Amino acid sequence: MGIVAGLDSSPDFTRIVVCDADSGAVLKQGYAAHPLESGEGGGRPSDVDPQAWLLSLGEAAGGGLLEGVQAIGVSAQQNALVPLDSQGNTVRPAMPGGDKRTQPAAADLIDRLGGREEWAQAVGCVPQAAHPVTKLRWLARNEPEAAQRVALALQAHDWLVWQLLGRPSRRTTDRGGASGTGYWSAASGSYRPDLVELALGHQAMLPEVLGPGDAAGTTPEGLIISAGTGETMAAAFGLGVRQGDAVVSLGASGSVMAVHHEALVDPSGMITSLADATGMHLPVVHTLNAVRALRGTADMLGLSGIEELSDLAMKSTPGSHGLVMLPYLEGEKTPNLPHTAGTLSGLRRESMKPEHLARAAFEGMLCGLGDAMDVLRARGVEVRRIFLLGAAAELPAVQAAAPMLFGTQVVVPQPADYAALGAARQAAWALNGQLPQWQGAAAQVLEPGEELPVGQAVRQQFTAVREQTHPGAFDSVVT
Repeated sequence: MGIVAGLDSSPDFTRIVVCDADSGAVLKQGYAAHPLESGEGGGRPSDVDPQAWLLSLGEAAGGGLLEGVQAIGVSAQQNALVPLDSQGNTVRPAMPGGDKRTQPAAADLIDRLGGREEWAQAVGCVPQAAHPVTKLRWLARNEPEAAQRVALALQAHDWLVWQLLGRPSRRTTDRGGASGTGYWSAASGSYRPDLVELALGHQAMLPEVLGPGDAAGTTPEGLIISAGTGETMAAAFGLGVRQGDAVVSLGASGSVMAVHHEALVDPSGMITSLADATGMHLPVVHTLNAVRALRGTADMLGLSGIEELSDLAMKSTPGSHGLVMLPYLEGEKTPNLPHTAGTLSGLRRESMKPEHLARAAFEGMLCGLGDAMDVLRARGVEVRRIFLLGAAAELPAVQAAAPMLFGTQVVVPQPADYAALGAARQAAWALNGQLPQWQGAAAQVLEPGEELPVGQAVRQQFTAVREQTHPGAFDSVVT
């Protein structure tokens, strides 16, 4: 019994849901945008004062939203580094996840340890611009005076939990958040402090990693604060994904994430080995091109957007009359082809129609994500059901093609803030001492049905073009 709250502090806003601890039913909600100035060019800022997250949280919780709440869970943007000095004060503003200026530091770290395989073996991931370990290296190279003052490295949800508890001497995180730092291994369940020193030039304190269901502490008023976690892990928990499930996310880039019973060490670096919020693991494979391929095709055809592209694609048929698009417009991560470009194959007089190109864009995007899923399957990850996320998941062309191309049941959840719901579910676990059995997300369920052989033929056509254009691109995948 009881009432719990989950807050999701994303890069742009804070959303709070107040739920019944037993059923998960949402009782109240709150929302507030972060009071942030726009970054260069009108985008998100490269540096953020974390006090903005607290101000947003306070506004979202206004009007007595949290009255009667007994436990709170915190989900927050992943990979946002909050560097603190020995007194617990910020050495400099926080560095959010999407920080492209740190890319050279990632390459430097890869070289310093001896290559991608060494990093994959050490912590289950290869440094990228977003990882906190990369940001520490950037600080050491670009702001050495600030780097020297760093005594403690936290992420956004660690820092928010610490603030809610009144800045105690104990600093905590969870295994989900820790697994994305680049200096904690999901396979061994332990930190690699030598990698912090490799990046920063000296040792720094790191938060204690709590287990699933553990509480980070209790406020003087008796409010339980659970361990918290990153947005990806919280969203998976809120969706109710379990072993045998995969989550395909359709953003500008794409990702395939699955629940697995063990951490996967991938020498090729294609798989990022994350931990989830329940004691399981979340191996993830990323693609650089998903919805950006749709937007590019819509622009080329002079359409107003991907909704119009979807309507046009529905006038074609599976296989796009022989047109195959390799959607590697920004290069590609899976397969590892960073300097390549997209390819359009199968041009014949009868295929050179706008509707076939539109269909080829959708099929190319989904086949590329199918390739990413096959990387996981080749390592023994079971996929019986796929959750399809992102605004593009609602498009008729996606829903028509995804089940046949993925070859399994596809679930399209109704829009909701699943990260906040996952945080609330974690709070209920900390409150009651057992994993809450909440009902899963309301969703539309799509089956491949009789079109499964057609989908397999389209995948084979895509694979043949990919192998002809980029022979051996997946040879490094360990099976």
